[in-house]
Amino acid sequence: MKGEITQKGREALDRFKMESASEVGVTLNKGYNGDLTSRQAGSIGGQMVNII
Repeated sequence: MKGEITQKGREALDRFKMESASEVGVTLNKGYNGDLTSRQAGSIGGQMVNII
């Protein structure tokens, strides 16, 4: 069980990621977002860590 994520948990993380992206002005699409620059992706991750 350790390291596994439930469907509910995954949905919560996805909502959190979308909210964080919105706060830093990055538009995310459902599914593939490989066209993001490293700077954009890093700003989303940084925002997520800042909030926690």
